[in-house]
Amino acid sequence: MPQIGSPDVWLIVLVVVALAAFVAVSIIWGIRAHRSQILAGREDLVGKIAEAKTVMRPKGTVFVEGEHWTAISEKGRVEPGEEVIITKVDGLKLWITKKE
Repeated sequence: MPQIGSPDVWLIVLVVVALAAFVAVSIIWGIRAHRSQILAGREDLVGKIAEAKTVMRPKGTVFVEGEHWTAISEKGRVEPGEEVIITKVDGLKLWITKKE
């Protein structure tokens, strides 16, 4: 018979199991986060679609992911509003082609 003021054994077991589960899930998510490849910055722009903001013959400005970038068209003239595909990133310049 439990004494007055002593914690119930099942309550202690439940708290320990819940704490162990929390620690296990935290470790698993931490390991997954460290193994995943970072997809941010310049490297992630290649292959994305941008919108031409100025006439490009061949140099101009495009808008991609909320930012304006200087871009160089690899083939021909690009009109404002046309969609283009980013093919290469060179420093702070994007190389683009028209979206077919």
